Amino acid sequence: MSIHENLLGGPPPTHLPDDPEPRELLAAGTAPADVAAKYPTSSLAWAQLADDAFERGSVVESYAYARTGYHRGLDSLRRSGWKGHGPVPWEHEPNRGFLRALHALARAAGSIGEQAEHERCTQFLKDSSPTAAQTLG
Repeated sequence: MSIHENLLGGPPPTHLPDDPEPRELLAAGTAPADVAAKYPTSSLAWAQLADDAFERGSVVESYAYARTGYHRGLDSLRRSGWKGHGPVPWEHEPNRGFLRALHALARAAGSIGEQAEHERCTQFLKDSSPTAAQTLG
């Protein structure tokens, strides 16, 4: 038995490859729009844009940014071997952009009354990473 074997029989956790440049630029105070323009595949940049828009009360804009980050993240997950379900651990920092975008999409969908999308994304977040669901609220 391998030490990494999943004893519950589910798919193994997906760990996205590290992409430190967008994270470092955002941490240094670079405008999220500039980071997204330079790194359009970065879910983290789109998630930050979604959070900023939501905080300003621009919920539809937040929804659009979150959806972009979510889809960019799904593309990355699939390239990393994800088969449509299974853990995407918050503890692995490169996964956080996708998880934040998923949370932002659920939040914005709920705010505009798109209840089915809100519920689907909220459950997807919980199923992917209970830690992310708890951390992001």
